[in-house]
Amino acid sequence: MFRRQFLQLLTVAGVSSLTPLEAMKASQSVTYVVKGFSCITCATGLDTMLSRQKGVISSKSTYPEGKVTVSFDPGQISEHSIVQFITDLGFKVEG
Repeated sequence: MFRRQFLQLLTVAGVSSLTPLEAMKASQSVTYVVKGFSCITCATGLDTMLSRQKGVISSKSTYPEGKVTVSFDPGQISEHSIVQFITDLGFKVEG
């Protein structure tokens, strides 16, 4: 059930747009350990969903390691908001 809902959200999100160069200059990166990836689709889907969030420049998730590295503009989105978004999708952020 969870996987079906996640895939539906992923389909709605579509492909992310290109990131302006200015946003990359002011970016920060953070890496989280995320529990709940059951397949590569989870990792890829999370990257797609995160990249659609305002202020997120890029996201790179690994399966089965469960590591997610997010580059973001702290002037547009906070680390707390990123963690909350990942949690709202049904994953658990550790550390």
